[in-house]
Amino acid sequence: MPTHPQPVPVPDAVRARKALTAVRHLADLPDEILNALTQRMTPRHLEAGQVIHLEGEPGDKIHILEKGWAKSIRTSIDGREQATIMLKAGELFGDEAVFLGTTYPVTVIALEKVEMWFIQKQNFLDVVQRYPALAMVFIHRLSERVLYYVDLVEDLGLRNVQARVANTLLKHAESVDGKLVVPRQAWTTLDEMAIRLGTVRDVLSRTLNALEGEGILKIGRTKITIIDPQKLLKRGRV
Repeated sequence: MPTHPQPVPVPDAVRARKALTAVRHLADLPDEILNALTQRMTPRHLEAGQVIHLEGEPGDKIHILEKGWAKSIRTSIDGREQATIMLKAGELFGDEAVFLGTTYPVTVIALEKVEMWFIQKQNFLDVVQRYPALAMVFIHRLSERVLYYVDLVEDLGLRNVQARVANTLLKHAESVDGKLVVPRQAWTTLDEMAIRLGTVRDVLSRTLNALEGEGILKIGRTKITIIDPQKLLKRGRV
């Protein structure tokens, strides 16, 4: 039976709409669709280290990250973690499990204080079924995510650690005062970086130190500065 959600209180509705339109794929949807989604959104606050959802739990809602960072991980039988994606404000996740009617394929954990929203599964699917334009948006979004994971498989399976480090740094570099810089969040420890790169702390530390020793980059507490992008690019080739 279709659900009929109560309207979100006005202050929360304004905030919810802003969080929704911060999602790149949803920003240009017609007001009618955005309003339908906004009315079904519920806020949630988490502290650093809290679990948003666990791998294997029923996929009963989609999530929209409004503020803060979270990580999506898979865990092996022996407890080793592999980060699949780092999630920042404006990211939507959990939709693959909702569409398939299955469990969440990953665990998602807040890396810092997080403000977010969720929409219950049936409420979300009701809106998708009502608006074909929204369905097309999610087809496009999920297709992009497939390509992302194809690249991730290539990165982990075909490149050595130094190549993975080089490619990751170049992918996340920003131009600041004429320099290429990779900002480091407060939680961007070597342990977290190693989980993302599919290695261990000691190997990553040696790799970064070697690149710094060659004058290719400079490692700081709040940023990594790429001194020689061309050399780093060569190190990133398979």
